[in-house]
Amino acid sequence: MNNQQYRIEKDSMGELQVPADALYAAQTQRAVDNFPVSGIRLPQTFIQAVATIKKVAAQVNMDLGVLDSKIGNSIIRAAQQVIDGEHAEQFPVDVFQTGSGTSTNMNVNEVITTLANQTDKVGVGANDHVNMGQSSNDVIPTAIHVSSAVEVSRQLLPALNHLAETIEKKAESLKHVTKTGRTHLMDAMPVRFDQEMGGWALQIRNGIDRINAAMPRVFRLAQGGTAVGTGINAHPEFASRFADRMNFETGLSFEPNSSFFESLSAQDAIVELSGQLKVIAVSLMKIANDLRWMNSGPLAGLGEIELTPLQPGSSIMPGKVNPVIAEATAMVSAQVMGNDMTITIAGQSGTFQLNVMLPVIAYNILQSIDLLANVSNVLADKAIDGFEVRGENLQGALSRNPILVTALNPIIGYMKAAEIAKTAYKQGRPVIDVAVEMTDLSREELENFLNPGKLTEGGIQD
Repeated sequence: MNNQQYRIEKDSMGELQVPADALYAAQTQRAVDNFPVSGIRLPQTFIQAVATIKKVAAQVNMDLGVLDSKIGNSIIRAAQQVIDGEHAEQFPVDVFQTGSGTSTNMNVNEVITTLANQTDKVGVGANDHVNMGQSSNDVIPTAIHVSSAVEVSRQLLPALNHLAETIEKKAESLKHVTKTGRTHLMDAMPVRFDQEMGGWALQIRNGIDRINAAMPRVFRLAQGGTAVGTGINAHPEFASRFADRMNFETGLSFEPNSSFFESLSAQDAIVELSGQLKVIAVSLMKIANDLRWMNSGPLAGLGEIELTPLQPGSSIMPGKVNPVIAEATAMVSAQVMGNDMTITIAGQSGTFQLNVMLPVIAYNILQSIDLLANVSNVLADKAIDGFEVRGENLQGALSRNPILVTALNPIIGYMKAAEIAKTAYKQGRPVIDVAVEMTDLSREELENFLNPGKLTEGGIQD
């Protein structure tokens, strides 16, 4: 860089060249220089959460009388710019950085300091004022909890509710349609579409319940623990007032954790939340794969449904259309499962008073939340809502399904029923035709016993 491209900034380690137009200062630049690892930055939602912490801390410190109001209000105005999504390019620190996230905390401190001093020129300091009553060691765990809670509340839970409602609505519209059930991918007793899809809907509803069960621990904040959990340099009332003010800002229900030592040294609440996200990913993978199988064909597969055609499926085979939304859903599920493993390993990395894999936890939990929210909406709107049932294929498979003979077990016995099923398979004939020949039951009686719709209701046929 020539003299026109940089300025000199100074921190406790000395002077450093910083890009002339950067809003950050020396500590951010050191992190940029030290961690050219992935080019992956922490999500904007996380940066906004850190900025919200700075805004709330300034207000609380003013209320407590430990921060000058001119400086505090200047910090609040500058932090709001970051919260509003401005200056996103000013947060260049790599995810793979110091395990405490100190570099990101100072990045936000420095940007807010520069913005405040540009506007008000009141002598705001990054460490003394923007970081007052705080440490990276409680700011970053708090930001993980706040950003996760906000994104779960505003994005993921609404998306999962939308998916569950879409499945339930579609299931209700198809409750009159009976199809061949399958176990081990082999023909089994018949089921109705609403029964099969009701299973999907309950998977998603259970996922919502699981998230809600984990959230009370996510709502417990580390803020106020400062360096090691003792709260050194923070006002005794800071933690409780901070949580109250954060609730005002977000509309959520945060509270100080009963042990800041737990908050700083462990990330168990986020590991728990990630585990519940993994369960949802497992549910989505099952639903996506069911849709792919049901849609397979259209001639040589099951061909039970036709998913909405969205794009050409091949660069060489004209007319081919693939189940792209189901495939995207499956890939999201795989990514979330992998993220959970990363978070699990990172969650183990609490050494004495601090977890030292906080940035990678933040990145992965927020990516999982974002991916699940987005793909749930897409799956609902572009796959489940619009698929069409291929009735002829369903009825043809049902009429030829020898497993229907299961309903005759209480009447003719398992061994005789198995003989009928095997004969029907071998001869490729409807099971009812074979049963007429091999039992004393009339066709009328067999039609009653082997009615696929009645068989979906369970019980003993009479």
